[in-house]
Amino acid sequence: MTIGWLDLAAGASGDMLLGALVDAGVPLEVLAGAVSALPVEAVTLSTEAVTRHGLGATRVHVHAPPSEVHRTWSDVRALLATAALPGAVRDGALAVFERLAVAEGRVHRVPADEVHFHEVGALDALADVVGVVAGFEHLGLERLSASPVALGSGSARGAHGVVPV
Repeated sequence: MTIGWLDLAAGASGDMLLGALVDAGVPLEVLAGAVSALPVEAVTLSTEAVTRHGLGATRVHVHAPPSEVHRTWSDVRALLATAALPGAVRDGALAVFERLAVAEGRVHRVPADEVHFHEVGALDALADVVGVVAGFEHLGLERLSASPVALGSGSARGAHGVVPV
Protein backbone atom coordinates (compact mmCIF):
# COMPACT_ATOMS: atom_id res chain seq x y z
CA MET A 1 0.00 0.00 0.00
CA THR A 2 1.35 3.43 -0.97
CA ILE A 3 0.58 6.06 1.65
CA GLY A 4 1.30 9.76 1.24
CA TRP A 5 2.04 12.06 4.18
CA LEU A 6 1.87 15.84 4.08
CA ASP A 7 3.61 17.82 6.80
CA LEU A 8 1.64 21.06 6.76
CA ALA A 9 3.62 22.89 9.46
CA ALA A 10 4.35 25.68 6.96
CA GLY A 11 0.87 25.67 5.44
CA ALA A 12 -0.24 24.27 2.11
CA SER A 13 -0.51 26.38 -1.02
CA GLY A 14 -1.04 24.96 -4.46
CA ASP A 15 2.49 25.91 -5.48
CA MET A 16 3.90 24.22 -2.37
CA LEU A 17 1.97 21.02 -3.06
CA LEU A 18 3.04 20.99 -6.72
CA GLY A 19 6.67 21.43 -5.66
CA ALA A 20 6.39 18.65 -3.08
CA LEU A 21 4.99 16.33 -5.75
CA VAL A 22 7.92 17.06 -8.07
CA ASP A 23 10.31 16.41 -5.17
CA ALA A 24 8.46 13.12 -4.53
CA GLY A 25 9.27 12.01 -8.08
CA VAL A 26 6.31 13.16 -10.16
CA PRO A 27 7.65 14.43 -13.50
CA LEU A 28 6.73 18.05 -14.17
CA GLU A 29 5.35 16.86 -17.52
CA VAL A 30 2.62 14.89 -15.69
CA LEU A 31 1.45 18.02 -13.88
CA ALA A 32 1.81 20.23 -16.95
CA GLY A 33 -0.03 17.72 -19.13
CA ALA A 34 -3.03 17.74 -16.83
CA VAL A 35 -3.03 21.55 -16.69
CA SER A 36 -2.77 21.85 -20.47
CA ALA A 37 -5.87 19.62 -20.82
CA LEU A 38 -8.01 22.39 -19.36
CA PRO A 39 -10.01 24.26 -22.03
CA VAL A 40 -8.77 27.69 -20.89
CA GLU A 41 -6.04 30.12 -21.86
CA ALA A 42 -2.54 28.62 -21.98
CA VAL A 43 -1.12 28.02 -18.50
CA THR A 44 2.43 26.74 -18.11
CA LEU A 45 4.49 25.39 -15.22
CA SER A 46 8.18 25.80 -14.47
CA THR A 47 10.40 24.68 -11.61
CA GLU A 48 13.05 26.40 -9.52
CA ALA A 49 15.37 24.92 -6.91
CA VAL A 50 14.96 26.90 -3.67
CA THR A 51 16.23 26.80 -0.10
CA ARG A 52 13.92 27.68 2.78
CA HIS A 53 15.35 27.79 6.31
CA GLY A 54 18.29 25.67 5.19
CA LEU A 55 16.17 22.99 3.52
CA GLY A 56 16.25 22.37 -0.22
CA ALA A 57 12.99 22.16 -2.15
CA THR A 58 11.48 22.56 -5.58
CA ARG A 59 9.21 25.48 -6.25
CA VAL A 60 6.71 25.15 -9.07
CA HIS A 61 5.69 28.41 -10.71
CA VAL A 62 2.29 28.62 -12.41
CA HIS A 63 2.42 31.07 -15.34
CA ALA A 64 -1.07 32.23 -16.29
CA PRO A 65 -2.12 35.21 -18.38
CA PRO A 66 -4.15 37.94 -16.69
CA SER A 67 -7.85 37.15 -16.81
CA GLU A 68 -10.95 39.01 -15.72
CA VAL A 69 -13.09 35.86 -15.90
CA HIS A 70 -14.88 35.06 -12.63
CA ARG A 71 -16.11 31.48 -12.73
CA THR A 72 -19.01 30.01 -10.83
CA TRP A 73 -19.05 26.47 -9.46
CA SER A 74 -21.22 25.59 -12.46
CA ASP A 75 -18.60 27.07 -14.83
CA VAL A 76 -15.77 25.13 -13.18
CA ARG A 77 -17.81 21.93 -13.20
CA ALA A 78 -18.52 22.32 -16.95
CA LEU A 79 -14.89 23.18 -17.67
CA LEU A 80 -13.65 20.05 -15.91
CA ALA A 81 -16.32 17.90 -17.55
CA THR A 82 -15.04 18.87 -21.01
CA ALA A 83 -11.32 18.69 -20.18
CA ALA A 84 -9.34 15.80 -21.68
CA LEU A 85 -8.40 14.45 -18.25
CA PRO A 86 -8.24 10.88 -16.95
CA GLY A 87 -11.42 10.05 -15.05
CA ALA A 88 -9.72 9.84 -11.66
CA VAL A 89 -8.11 13.27 -12.11
CA ARG A 90 -11.38 14.82 -13.27
CA ASP A 91 -13.29 13.25 -10.36
CA GLY A 92 -10.68 14.36 -7.84
CA ALA A 93 -10.62 17.94 -9.12
CA LEU A 94 -14.42 18.05 -9.13
CA ALA A 95 -14.45 16.84 -5.51
CA VAL A 96 -11.97 19.55 -4.47
CA PHE A 97 -13.93 22.34 -6.15
CA GLU A 98 -17.23 21.00 -4.80
CA ARG A 99 -15.88 21.20 -1.25
CA LEU A 100 -14.68 24.73 -1.94
CA ALA A 101 -18.08 25.70 -3.40
CA VAL A 102 -19.91 24.34 -0.37
CA ALA A 103 -17.55 26.18 2.01
CA GLU A 104 -17.80 29.44 0.04
CA GLY A 105 -21.58 29.07 -0.08
CA ARG A 106 -21.76 28.71 3.69
CA VAL A 107 -19.59 31.76 4.25
CA HIS A 108 -21.55 33.92 1.78
CA ARG A 109 -24.89 32.28 2.68
CA VAL A 110 -25.75 31.25 -0.87
CA PRO A 111 -26.29 27.80 -2.41
CA ALA A 112 -23.08 26.18 -3.66
CA ASP A 113 -24.32 26.44 -7.28
CA GLU A 114 -24.52 30.23 -6.91
CA VAL A 115 -20.97 30.63 -5.61
CA HIS A 116 -18.76 32.88 -7.70
CA PHE A 117 -15.17 31.77 -7.38
CA HIS A 118 -12.82 34.72 -7.54
CA GLU A 119 -9.28 33.75 -6.64
CA VAL A 120 -10.31 30.07 -6.52
CA GLY A 121 -11.74 30.18 -10.05
CA ALA A 122 -8.67 31.93 -11.43
CA LEU A 123 -6.40 30.15 -13.86
CA ASP A 124 -3.62 29.57 -11.34
CA ALA A 125 -6.01 27.97 -8.85
CA LEU A 126 -7.43 25.71 -11.57
CA ALA A 127 -3.86 24.70 -12.45
CA ASP A 128 -2.99 24.09 -8.78
CA VAL A 129 -5.96 21.81 -8.14
CA VAL A 130 -5.78 19.83 -11.39
CA GLY A 131 -1.99 19.53 -11.18
CA VAL A 132 -2.02 18.35 -7.57
CA VAL A 133 -4.76 15.78 -8.21
CA ALA A 134 -2.85 14.51 -11.27
CA GLY A 135 0.33 14.27 -9.19
CA PHE A 136 -1.34 12.27 -6.43
CA GLU A 137 -2.87 9.99 -9.05
CA HIS A 138 0.55 9.50 -10.69
CA LEU A 139 2.02 8.40 -7.35
CA GLY A 140 -0.68 5.76 -7.05
CA LEU A 141 -1.53 6.74 -3.49
CA GLU A 142 -4.02 4.48 -1.82
CA ARG A 143 -4.19 6.77 1.18
CA LEU A 144 -3.16 10.35 1.93
CA SER A 145 -2.71 11.70 5.46
CA ALA A 146 -1.68 15.11 6.66
CA SER A 147 -0.68 16.93 9.81
CA PRO A 148 -2.92 19.74 11.01
CA VAL A 149 -2.58 22.90 8.91
CA ALA A 150 -0.57 25.60 10.65
CA LEU A 151 -2.82 28.56 11.35
CA GLY A 152 -1.71 32.14 11.06
CA SER A 153 -3.04 35.48 12.06
CA GLY A 154 -3.51 38.87 10.51
CA SER A 155 -5.47 39.61 7.36
CA ALA A 156 -5.36 39.11 3.62
CA ARG A 157 -6.84 41.12 0.77
CA GLY A 158 -9.06 39.25 -1.69
CA ALA A 159 -11.93 39.89 -4.08
CA HIS A 160 -14.23 40.53 -1.13
CA GLY A 161 -11.85 42.99 0.55
CA VAL A 162 -9.75 42.45 3.64
CA VAL A 163 -10.54 39.23 5.51
CA PRO A 164 -8.97 37.69 8.61
CA VAL A 165 -6.49 34.86 8.13
